[in-house]
Amino acid sequence: MFKRLLSVGSFTLLSRITGFIRDILMASILGKGALFDAFVVAFRFPNYFRAIFGEGTINPAFLPRYAAFRARGELDAAARFGDQVFSWQIAIQTVLLIAALSAMPYIVMVTAPGFTAHPGQVELATTLSRITFPYLILTVVVVQLSAMLNANEKFWAAAAWSNFLNLAMIGTLLAAAWFPNAAYAAAWGVLIGGVIELIFMLWAASRHGLRVRFNRPRWTPEIKEFFKAVGAVTFGTASITVSPFVDTLIASLLPLGSIGALYLADRINQLPLGVLGIALGTVLLPEMSTRLAKSDVAGSDAAQNRAATLALLFTLPFVAAFLIIPDTIMSAIFAHGAFDRKAAELSATALAAYGVGLPAMVLVRIVASTFYARHDTATPARATVASIASNIAIKLLLVLVFDMGIAGIALGTALGAWVNVGMLLWFSRRHGFLNIQQGFRRAVVPAVLAGLAAGLGAWLGVEWTGTADLPSSMHVWVLHLHATALRDIVSLGAAVLAACTGYGAVVLLFRRRLPITRR
Repeated sequence: MFKRLLSVGSFTLLSRITGFIRDILMASILGKGALFDAFVVAFRFPNYFRAIFGEGTINPAFLPRYAAFRARGELDAAARFGDQVFSWQIAIQTVLLIAALSAMPYIVMVTAPGFTAHPGQVELATTLSRITFPYLILTVVVVQLSAMLNANEKFWAAAAWSNFLNLAMIGTLLAAAWFPNAAYAAAWGVLIGGVIELIFMLWAASRHGLRVRFNRPRWTPEIKEFFKAVGAVTFGTASITVSPFVDTLIASLLPLGSIGALYLADRINQLPLGVLGIALGTVLLPEMSTRLAKSDVAGSDAAQNRAATLALLFTLPFVAAFLIIPDTIMSAIFAHGAFDRKAAELSATALAAYGVGLPAMVLVRIVASTFYARHDTATPARATVASIASNIAIKLLLVLVFDMGIAGIALGTALGAWVNVGMLLWFSRRHGFLNIQQGFRRAVVPAVLAGLAAGLGAWLGVEWTGTADLPSSMHVWVLHLHATALRDIVSLGAAVLAACTGYGAVVLLFRRRLPITRR
């Protein structure tokens, strides 16, 4: 598992790096006002539905069934099942696309009601959304091809394709002068990126003899079972779609620029969540599904325990950093160009709040896999009910009553994630699926110590650069860069170096109690 995790994690990390470059350009070029907020709303629309029809459906509802066919040697049945799911997806997505493009002004006003108070904001968001929304139908095909490759233990392409979206947006943002404004440039980058992603995944799948064909959709027993699972999974993944929807709605009622500031904080939070959460989920679910199809329950439990250990080991250092030095992180990365330091400080409050729930956001994927691998999509859905209710209630309380702004929105998301993972653990124990092994127990303390060491190192790095005099020669490297921005960048660099040193020392000391050298 660890080798496959490194493969997936490396390409996902590359995606996060290109995504950071993209977001830095977006913040610098779009600024903190109307353009940024309108684009974020337009960008989230296809991602709302992608969470339902893409990874949120394909991974838990399609992948275990497709993998089970292949594990039993029924390759023709697996291919037919893949073709039928693809055909139904395309038919549904086409209808959804036509309906969404027609009703887009009303969708924008429902999603971001605060835009009606700013002349031209609804119209701009509507136009941008019509450009970005077709990305959904492209990415749905990409996600299914990714799932098929993962079921065949071919992980790299599925982890690499998201880079093309970032690269396309970087290209269009750099060419923003050729568009009506920078928001249009970013929106067209989304659509162009989707086309490139599809071409890449068709090529990658064909290299391994995998392809999808459009046939007349048929209502077979397998498809009936698939859509039954889709219904449960759609409800179960509602937190992925409902939560951002509520976030955007509430943030649109706050001062202009709040949506963009919240988006950037979430992007930083997505670094560990995306790299580790996606990598673990990508590797764990097909492994558990395959082992359970062969009645290897012990092997499935061992894989899940290793994944949970790695989740804690790799997320806790980020939790410490997000809570201790959020201002330094946001200012060093984004306080440039049209996105000023005050806006970065606003984002920092949300980043600290997101950090509270980071481990839970990763553990949700790991604990839910034990149900999805057993073709049980209903139980995670029930856990999500409590998560959604608490998520929304806490956000409304923190923002409307305690006036916490975007920090309240982020904290509601974090606490809702803990409710979700708590309910999943309770259901796991009730169903007899929870098997906490000795290896996990032995690794908890070293993981916590490693996180604390990373946090202490980050704090010391920022404190040292805050009191030390920077060499004048450093200004040669960053001509025209403001001294405050320079200090932020140096502080972040020192914090990362010191945090990695402390973290690495603890991991090395306790390496025999951690699953980092075993397969």
